[in-house]
Amino acid sequence: MGWLAMDQWSPYIAGAGIGILSWFTFLLSDKALGTSTTYARTAGMLERLLRGNRVFERAYFQQIPPRIDWQWMLVLGIVIGAFISALASGQARVVWVPEPWLSALGSGAVTRVIVAFAGGTLLGIGSRWAGGCTSGHGISGTMQLGVASWIAAMCFFVGGIAVATFLYAVVAG
Repeated sequence: MGWLAMDQWSPYIAGAGIGILSWFTFLLSDKALGTSTTYARTAGMLERLLRGNRVFERAYFQQIPPRIDWQWMLVLGIVIGAFISALASGQARVVWVPEPWLSALGSGAVTRVIVAFAGGTLLGIGSRWAGGCTSGHGISGTMQLGVASWIAAMCFFVGGIAVATFLYAVVAG
């Protein structure tokens, strides 16, 4: 069981594992593997705490009810699994401000909150606009040979390279 404590797994083995997980997802739930809807459901659950059942007046939440389902539990499992993996590999540590951020932008909490909120908002808008996230399109959609998913996956890579290049220029520049 020493492989569970490795700092990094082979991307080929991890990819095969995700592929097998996708098979079981289709087999057991007849649904594609994805996570972005979970965040919308969670927002609906939080809104329901404040507004009660009036949340169901929204057309979106009539179609996608704010409830805990298998996908929500998958996201919870990803978070718990990542934590256990970090502990098992000895990589777990609490860092208030990561070094690249500290070098580029300092330790100001206000800037971090603004950037985190903006990034989360853009991520949410993008995943809803694209009709899914990287796992929904990049894994499940491409596995089903969906043209829209292949286009989305290509855009994920192009966008990721562009943003990484920009951020590297800002941090290194």
